[in-house]
Amino acid sequence: MSGFNFRLQKILDIRYEKEEESKRDFKAAQDAKDSVQKRLKKLEESYNKYSKIDLSSSVVERRIKQNYCNVIQFNINETSAELEKKTEILETKRETLKSRQVERKTVEILRDNQEKAYIKEQNLIEQKANDEFALYGYIRNLKYK
Repeated sequence: MSGFNFRLQKILDIRYEKEEESKRDFKAAQDAKDSVQKRLKKLEESYNKYSKIDLSSSVVERRIKQNYCNVIQFNINETSAELEKKTEILETKRETLKSRQVERKTVEILRDNQEKAYIKEQNLIEQKANDEFALYGYIRNLKYK
C-alpha cells in the first residue's frame, strides 16, 4: 500500500517559491518606505528646529537660517513625493503577495481535499478487508462447532 501522491505537487512547490519571493519583495518595499519616512521625520525636525525666528541674532544669521530652511523645505517636498511613490509600490507588492497567497492556498485546498478522499478510500478498503476477515473467522467457527 503506497502513500498519498499529489500529482500537482510541483505546481504547489512553484507557488510556494513565488509566494516567498513576493514576501521578500514586500519586505524590501516596506524597508524602503520606512527609510524614507525616517528621513522625512528628520528633515521635519530639523526644519522645526531652525524655523523659529531669533530676534537677538543678526540679519546675516537670519538670512542664513532662512536659506537653510528653504533648502530643507524643498527636501521635505521631494521626500514627501518619494514617500508617496514608495507607498504606492508597497501597496502593489501587498496586492501581489495577497494574490500569490490565494493561488497557493487554492492548490493547497485541492491537495487537502484529495488527501482526505484518499484516506477515506483507504479506510473503506481496510474496513472491507476487516469485514471479510471477520466473516471468514465466523464461517470457520460455524464449521467446527
